[in-house]
Amino acid sequence: MRLKTFSAPTTAEAMDLVRRDLGEDAIIVSTQPGGDGQSARVTAAMEDLDPIDVALPWRDDGDEPAADATAEVRQALAFHGTPALLSDRLTAAAGAFAESGALMALAGALDTEFDFAPVSDATALRRLILVGPPGAGKTISTAKLAARARLAGRAAAVITSDTRRAGGIEQLGAFTRLLDVELIEADGSAGLSEAVGAIENGANVFIDTAGTNPFSDTEMETLAALIQAADAEPVLVLAASGDALEGADMASAFAELGVNRLLATRLDVARRFGGLLAAADAPRLAFSDVSVTPHIADGLSPINPVSLARLIMPHAEEPAATVQLNEAAL
Repeated sequence: MRLKTFSAPTTAEAMDLVRRDLGEDAIIVSTQPGGDGQSARVTAAMEDLDPIDVALPWRDDGDEPAADATAEVRQALAFHGTPALLSDRLTAAAGAFAESGALMALAGALDTEFDFAPVSDATALRRLILVGPPGAGKTISTAKLAARARLAGRAAAVITSDTRRAGGIEQLGAFTRLLDVELIEADGSAGLSEAVGAIENGANVFIDTAGTNPFSDTEMETLAALIQAADAEPVLVLAASGDALEGADMASAFAELGVNRLLATRLDVARRFGGLLAAADAPRLAFSDVSVTPHIADGLSPINPVSLARLIMPHAEEPAATVQLNEAAL
C-alpha cells in the first residue's frame, strides 16, 4: 500500500493533487488543516496490487466473493493476519452495522472494540515521553510532534535521553535546528529530571528515549526511572508491520510502565495491519496518531475508526454521503 500526504492552500486543491498523483481510486485516509490554519493536508492511500488479489488472496480462483458484510470483514482481517480471537470479536461486533456495508461495519466494530485518542493540543501541553523498541521511529516521531507545535505557534522543547546511540543526538539535532528548537541532552533519570525542571512553563515538552528491549528487566527498569523522573505521559511507538503475537507481547510489556496510547509508524511500508490491531488490543491501548512517511514535513496524522477501516479494507465500497461526512470530520 502506498500512502502519501499532500498539502495545498485549500482542501479542494489538495484533493486535486491526490487524484492527479494517485488516481481516482485513491482512498482518503484523513484531511486536516495545516499548521498555519490557512492550508490543508490530505493523506491518501493507493493499493499497488489488483483489488481481488489484495482483498481475497487466500481464495481459490473459482471462489465467489463474500456474500455479506460480516464475511467481507472476516476475510479482510484474515488477510491482515489478525489473531483468530480478535478477528472473531471484530466480526461479531461488525454484525450490528452490517446494513451499512462492509467498510462501515468494520469501522463500527473498531469503534466498539478499540479506543481512539490522538495527541491533541491539550495532550501536548503535558509532557510526552516516547518509548518503544529499537528502530520503531521514536526520534522522527519526536521531531514531528515538535514540528506540529512550532507550526501551531506554540513553544516547544525537545529532550533526548538517547545519549549513547551512535548518531542519535546528531539525527535529532538536525531536525530541531530546522525547527529552531533547542535540543537538550539528558543523561540518566537525574539528568532528565533536571532538564525538565529547567524548561519554562507553557512549552510543549517532547522527550525521545533510547530503544528499549521490552523483555529485558534491566532496560525496562531504566526506562521506568526515566518516565518517573520526567513526570510525563509515556506514548508507545511501534512500526505498523510486524508479527501480531510479538507486537501484542511488546505492547503489554510497555503498558506495565503506564503507556495508554499507541503511535504507529511506517504505514507507508506496511501492507498488513493485524500486528497493529493485536498490539493495541492486548493491553487495551488507544490508537493515537500515525506516521505515514519518514519525512518530518509530512507530520503525523490522527487515526479514527473510519480511517483505520479504510486502511484495512481499501477497496470496500462506501456510500457517497458517508464518505463526505467522514472526510469532513477527519
